[in-house]
Amino acid sequence: MKKLLLASSSPYRHELLGRLHLPFDWAAPEIDESPKRSETPAELVQRLSLAKARALEANHADALIIGSDQCVVRAGTIVGKPGDHAAAVAQLRAASGRTLRVHTGVCLLDAARAKYWLDVVSYEVRFRPLSDIEIEAYLRLEQPYDCAGSVKSEGLGASLLEYMRGDDPTALIGLPLIRLSAMLREAGVPVPPLNPG
Repeated sequence: MKKLLLASSSPYRHELLGRLHLPFDWAAPEIDESPKRSETPAELVQRLSLAKARALEANHADALIIGSDQCVVRAGTIVGKPGDHAAAVAQLRAASGRTLRVHTGVCLLDAARAKYWLDVVSYEVRFRPLSDIEIEAYLRLEQPYDCAGSVKSEGLGASLLEYMRGDDPTALIGLPLIRLSAMLREAGVPVPPLNPG
């Protein structure tokens, strides 16, 4: 099997890819992640997913390289990672009672064949009305300061939501495994692995 390389230093993506029981290495790509002026959020995450994979292509010519990027959109505006408590409070107050869209791009690049698969998986997340007391309690327990939109849907963040709608819940965490598994099979990698190590 070709070497599998994850173009990410994200612990969330590492954990997700590990669920497939395939051996992989990882490296952090160095790219400019600034959005382009007329780019939609879906176009942005697709472009950055491909750019992350291509950033590692020159040094890993024999690998299948996985790139992924995610953005959260509230009322037409991209919501980033809060970075600290005050910003997380502001994000959750703004999300209270509202619907957000999460777009997660995924790319599988076969460096040797100069071929790639590219897609975006979108999700709708509806927050219930949140009190300041609930926001503070949640942030104290979860501390999601490195998560776009200040919520970990796979953890206590689920308690803040009315619903989540989409095809692949792993897309919310940062790597859509259903779509990636299909890409890997198209590239000749059996998932689940036929001879797990």
